[in-house]
Amino acid sequence: MKNQTIFSLSRLLRLAAAAVLAVGLAACTTTDIGRAPVLASNGQWGLLPFANHTETPQAGLRAEAIAESILRARGGANLRHYPATLNNETLFEPMDRKQMDAALEWARSENLSYALTGTVDEWRYKVGIDGEPAVGLTLQLVEVATGKVVWSAAGGKSGWSREALSAVAQKLSRTLLSPLTSLQRSAQDAEQATPAPAP
Repeated sequence: MKNQTIFSLSRLLRLAAAAVLAVGLAACTTTDIGRAPVLASNGQWGLLPFANHTETPQAGLRAEAIAESILRARGGANLRHYPATLNNETLFEPMDRKQMDAALEWARSENLSYALTGTVDEWRYKVGIDGEPAVGLTLQLVEVATGKVVWSAAGGKSGWSREALSAVAQKLSRTLLSPLTSLQRSAQDAEQATPAPAP
């Protein structure tokens, strides 16, 4: 009787472990995030358009709105947004490379030091019974004067079947942007700690 109880308990634990593993795999995240770059502390930042490489209309606009909100909420209050005329992505026409080049020229004309841009590689609900949300993003921080990429990150995340696609995108963006938001917070703290010049 005792052996049968132990066998039943062992079987129950194996089933529970398998269920936990299945649940864990249902909401996966994969990321490759570059180390926080060394940047000029007084450099002005800008946001450039995000390219949409998906079949979902205006996914680039949605992703950049989330990234902008995260950067602003975590210390990037001085972040400059490119003019709306530089991104005419519509429901049927994605943004093209010329618009990205024009946005970089705008950043140079505004004397910005760094600009965040990116691409959306996946933005959808998966086909199937559960219809899990799935997002794939790449982000790049560009040194505006040279056009050199000084930091980059890429990631993909899927969520639970009842989770909003925008919530999954926000979680992924927050994870990918964490080195940059840490930099911004450090710069903001240093700026606040600097005593005001004597009159």
